[in-house]
Amino acid sequence: MSKLEVNTIEPQCGTTLTLGANNDFIKLGTGAGFSGGIGAVRWETTAQTGSFGATAGRGYFMNTTSGPLTLTLPASPSAGDIVAIKDYAGTFANNNLTINRNGSKLNGNEANKALDTNNLSMTLVYVDSTQGWVPIEEGTGFIGENFVVATGGTITTSGNDRIHTFTGPGTFTVCSVASCATNNLVSYLVVAGGGGGGGAKTTSSGAGGAGGYREVKSPVTPYTASPLDGYSTPGNRITVTAQGYPITVGAGGAGGSGPGPQPNGTPGCSGSNSIFSTITSAGGGAGAREVSNGCNGGSGGGGGGIGSGTPSGGTGNTPPTTPAQGTNGGTGGSNPRQGGGGGGGATAAGGAGSGTDGGDGGAGATSSINGTPTARAGGGGGSVYCGSPPNMGTGGAGGGGVGGYNVNGTAGTVNTGGGGGASGGTAPNPLGADQKDGGAGGSGIVIIRYKYQ
Repeated sequence: MSKLEVNTIEPQCGTTLTLGANNDFIKLGTGAGFSGGIGAVRWETTAQTGSFGATAGRGYFMNTTSGPLTLTLPASPSAGDIVAIKDYAGTFANNNLTINRNGSKLNGNEANKALDTNNLSMTLVYVDSTQGWVPIEEGTGFIGENFVVATGGTITTSGNDRIHTFTGPGTFTVCSVASCATNNLVSYLVVAGGGGGGGAKTTSSGAGGAGGYREVKSPVTPYTASPLDGYSTPGNRITVTAQGYPITVGAGGAGGSGPGPQPNGTPGCSGSNSIFSTITSAGGGAGAREVSNGCNGGSGGGGGGIGSGTPSGGTGNTPPTTPAQGTNGGTGGSNPRQGGGGGGGATAAGGAGSGTDGGDGGAGATSSINGTPTARAGGGGGSVYCGSPPNMGTGGAGGGGVGGYNVNGTAGTVNTGGGGGASGGTAPNPLGADQKDGGAGGSGIVIIRYKYQ
């Protein structure tokens, strides 16, 4: 094997230098490259994860996954110097790469440039002091899958998924869709506002039902869905297109009051609906005042306490959906303590009130759509009247409020759709002496999740 060591090779005549014969292969040593002309770039194959100063003649794969970076161009460049960059992980839109011009102009401008296009590639050549560094090649150079790009709500990420959380009204705006249709099928959770607990003047009332709970998990988004995942029903699936989707987040219903025209307080108010696209979750049913039935809704409100008999709880899953968006409220109890019925929850009915206890709120549903297992849409707890110990109903897991005993009912937790707790009094007292208010229902929430990379 022969070895030739020279500093310069020039053609004997003319301007063309030929290396090798036809079909010969010319191999450069490790780390070797060409320099001194446009197009002469040696790529650094280790992705860059920190800010640094570039060297002329080099290309860099810039990884901004963990945060924005800055690439500083060479100082005092010579005409023909070249620097190239490529978005390594397709993250420039979230975490920009800033090109620091380092005293030279950029395309004739005296300003640095933030690159914010995913998958961008760019080659810069230094021309002269008038134009400075000029891009001669620019584009995404992307031959893989495009994904959904959207705005709206509070945006977080989990793995390869992006999550939009709406705790109030807004718009989910799809700027562009994925080239693979499967990735345009989004996951969602839509929870309505919970019903308010009933108010009591003398005895006990029923608790508010949870707001309706509707969820679909797309197969391309890996998380643990609730038992109410409705993907198997095709009509529940939402495939997004490039448009704006108005989001409605239902308010919780107000709690009923003890004072009022009736001798037995006033019922709570039902919660309001939450809406995303074609999906509507119904507000939770209001809790009953004393001696009355609970109201229908996403989940039913609990029945009020009564001297004799069993006032019924409201019917859940009203209007009906598949799978059911909620459950029934519990019946009210009778003497001696006339326990109010618990509000229905997303996955369990409200407990019945009895002669000794207020009914417990029904359990909600737990989903990890937001990246963390979270329970929502629990029913409120029923109240009790007189006696000891104060066996009021507990709130259902998922934001349900606790029932009262000579106190106001506890409100459902905001943005869970939890039902409000019922109010209860003590006896014997003159009519109207106890006048306790039911707890308000918790507001709802809308969460949308999809694959973005």
